[in-house]
Amino acid sequence: MKHALSLLVASTLTVAGPALAGSLADPVVDAPVMVPAPAKPAIPNWTGFYLGSEIGYLSMDTNFPGVDGDDPIAGFTAGYDYDFGSFVLGTAVDYDWTSLNLTPAVQAENILRVKVRGGVKMGRGLAYATGGYTNLDTNIVGDVDGYFIGGGYDYMVGDHLTIGGELLYHDYDNFTGTPVGAEATTLAVRTVFKF
Repeated sequence: MKHALSLLVASTLTVAGPALAGSLADPVVDAPVMVPAPAKPAIPNWTGFYLGSEIGYLSMDTNFPGVDGDDPIAGFTAGYDYDFGSFVLGTAVDYDWTSLNLTPAVQAENILRVKVRGGVKMGRGLAYATGGYTNLDTNIVGDVDGYFIGGGYDYMVGDHLTIGGELLYHDYDNFTGTPVGAEATTLAVRTVFKF
């Protein structure tokens, strides 16, 4: 009986010993899950040439009573911008077509602009002021030189595509050889491809 009891104790210790003893290996600890910080939106670089189209509306008043009107416009723009970091400076040429009847006989046909623009970057957008030389051509009276000022906002949709809007005021002193002067306002939506 004593021998059987010793055998029982010995077998119990043999089986239970490893379960009671501590492990010599370090415990396995799960690595903490790292959640990446949200990526900051990339601020685009505006440096480069661009070419685009615009469509909008023209309203014109002259210094002769009843000689005024409004009409749609459509055209193209081409230019170059340079990105200085938070500020963008550029130059461009716009050419718009219209069929604005100022009188039954006189029709405004196109507007040329040579512009300088400068603006501040706002994320993927660019808010800018612009101004420069403009020329208005008509079918009978001829053409007239003037100046324009205004502003706009462009938003870079992709690396090479921007959409935006522009509001411009034009002043034409007098048409060639006549006392006719005119003021015009244009509002246009622009789509531009940047190279």
